[in-house]
Amino acid sequence: MNILLIGSGGREHALAWKIAQSPRTSTLFVAPGNAGICEEAECVSLDVSDHVVVIDFCKRNDVRLVSVGPEAPLVAGLADALAEEDIAVFGPRREAARLEGSKSFTKDICRRHGIPTADYAVFEDADSALAYLREKGAPIVVKADGLAAGKGVIVATDMETAESAIRDIFGGAFGVAGARVVLEEMLVGEEASFFAVCDGRTALPLATAQDHKRAFDGDKGPNTGGMGAYSPAPVMTGEMCDRVMEQIILPTMKAMEEIGCPFTGVLYAGLMITDTGPQLIEYNVRFGDPEC
Repeated sequence: MNILLIGSGGREHALAWKIAQSPRTSTLFVAPGNAGICEEAECVSLDVSDHVVVIDFCKRNDVRLVSVGPEAPLVAGLADALAEEDIAVFGPRREAARLEGSKSFTKDICRRHGIPTADYAVFEDADSALAYLREKGAPIVVKADGLAAGKGVIVATDMETAESAIRDIFGGAFGVAGARVVLEEMLVGEEASFFAVCDGRTALPLATAQDHKRAFDGDKGPNTGGMGAYSPAPVMTGEMCDRVMEQIILPTMKAMEEIGCPFTGVLYAGLMITDTGPQLIEYNVRFGDPEC
């Protein structure tokens, strides 16, 4: 079959490399791709934010399956538009993609369904957030609610950093992604990434990884989208993976189905492995880059 892969990063290069190996792949298109991907597939110039353009390309080129690499097209509803045209798509619909598109949405799901995560509060103005900060104190984690390319999280070890982060986010540092701010308890432990493949009702564990987000050596500097990763993550033992499935992934799948937003695609749980067990830091609704 003809397949279209959306994206241009290292994640998409890995996906293109593997998809191209399948005997079921006739032609693999990648939009927009990159120089490395061009060795594996046919790169095409498409405005992936224009759903009509993507659908037209699929129809003209007999594309039977679309795999969406990055989060922004999923949050914007590309999967919905493709499904409405009976084009198979690997990735969640817009409402399910809120698991990544809105941190407060995910935190509320966790609270309602007893999924282990850090204590939190959500704010729509700086004054209320600053008042809460003064009540709770530092260290604390400050997050822009929406998509910020992996850079909208500030781990503030002191009050000055936390106050500055709140003012910066509400001041427009991350655009509309910062219309709301989530303040979270800072969890202590070892971070890990857990990936599951989901069909709306069933979730199958796929792999674990550990990525490193800080820009500089020694876990210093601001968070990035990811400076590097390795897999598997040693902290994710068989027992720990079972706990993540039972306590985090499967309850999330059930919760999303109950509210009419069944999740399909890759569910990527960013975890903190604490002394009491796994805690969900956040969800991504696609493969990680660089983890993929």
